[in-house]
Amino acid sequence: MRSPVAIGLCIAAVLALLIAGCSRGKERDETGQAPARESAERSKVFDDVPSAGNLKKLLQGAPSQNGADAGGLNHGKYMWAAVVDRDGRLCAIAVSTDDAAATWPGSRGIAIAKAFTANAFSTDAMPLSTARLYTLSQPGHSLWGAGAGNPLNPECLSSPDKPNAGIGHVCGGTIVFGGGLALYKGQTRVGGLGVSGDTACTDHEIAKRVREAAGLNPPQGPSVDDITFSSADGPTPFSHPLCANTFRNGQKVGDEAPASGY
Repeated sequence: MRSPVAIGLCIAAVLALLIAGCSRGKERDETGQAPARESAERSKVFDDVPSAGNLKKLLQGAPSQNGADAGGLNHGKYMWAAVVDRDGRLCAIAVSTDDAAATWPGSRGIAIAKAFTANAFSTDAMPLSTARLYTLSQPGHSLWGAGAGNPLNPECLSSPDKPNAGIGHVCGGTIVFGGGLALYKGQTRVGGLGVSGDTACTDHEIAKRVREAAGLNPPQGPSVDDITFSSADGPTPFSHPLCANTFRNGQKVGDEAPASGY
């Protein structure tokens, strides 16, 4: 029979091996890759979508792109934009104004959620803009309740003077109105873009211009996931309501109907 001292030494040795194994496990992710390699891969993926600096330039140039009005309340001049990578991780945030707080602070989180939504529900073969989710997500339609899915992680929210909160994380959020588009390189979806700061229709228009200027349109062409309106295009399951001062491709489409009866 082994002595108590020998048994104690055996137990100590086993515990040491278990602790060492756990420590090594924490140094690697679920794929078995070490953090250094994960960081390198993440950086490479982030290179597929615009950086914060480039996103800001694209956002500032969008309202006057091709000399076409973007409509809305402020013609798309006060906007937040966010991009996520193919896996949904937040890569960059930008605001078009020098004073970040001059653009609706609430639009920062909405832009993040739009980017996540467009990437999360698009595939390599079929882009799906957030604008095209609107009618499908209304009561009585097949995706009713979709807007409540994937709640935005509150840790990704921040004040305008700290725009980088959430970078590198999957922030989530599901938005079912205009302003979110999937981004593509060749035949592959590489991420999503979200824009917010004006009407939903203008948000979509600015996002469309940013994507085009960045050269990240879907392989099927820039209009494959464009916003549609029943008054201009006929009723479809993908129709989006008109907004105040709605423009599409530089042409006035109409205005949201005035409220009445109350």
